Amino acid sequence: MSRIDYIPSSDSEFNDWLDNFTTTLSKTNGHDQDAALATAQSAWTSTFADYKTKRAASEAARQAKDEARQTLETAVRARARAVQADASVSNATRAALGLTVRDETRTATQAPTTRPIADIDTSQSLRHTINFFDEQTPNSRRRPDGVRGCELWVKVGDPAPADPDELRFLALDSATPYVAEYDGADAGKIAYYRLRWSSTRGEVGPWSQMVSATITG
Repeated sequence: MSRIDYIPSSDSEFNDWLDNFTTTLSKTNGHDQDAALATAQSAWTSTFADYKTKRAASEAARQAKDEARQTLETAVRARARAVQADASVSNATRAALGLTVRDETRTATQAPTTRPIADIDTSQSLRHTINFFDEQTPNSRRRPDGVRGCELWVKVGDPAPADPDELRFLALDSATPYVAEYDGADAGKIAYYRLRWSSTRGEVGPWSQMVSATITG
């Protein structure tokens, strides 16, 4: 069974508790303060008061310091903006000043080099929910850098396509999952899918492996 100490852990609460304890004790027959308790209380009262005074002064000093820094930062940022906007100031000087040197070289977007991987949820009638992820980050929904979306291509019905030319374009989806809807005439048929990434410049990456699922009725 745990024991809860009757003396508060907080200094302020302890100080209030102590005042009540000694005041009440002085009114209790045969249990007035002894010399040791009186001396210890006097030392505590003096040091606690000194502590509160110094803490208040420290807080005031911290606040003054923070306000001075905020004022200084505002002035520094204004001057830095003027330097950044001055075409006569070289990047070497900006770097020496510790300022950000803007990268003026645009990196060309490359064609995707990785493939999507996909799994298909067939739990709903006449619907395939296609979740797609990059093969290098299968536990993340994030697209590869420079990719605008995933191209989804499909062939409904047997036989399985032997070539991507047999597929028809289904959609370009920027976020997983994609939901493919079918009508009753497709119930029981197999839908074959292949996917590939498309870059922001329209360049496409390699095809995914084929995935397939039956269209439930």
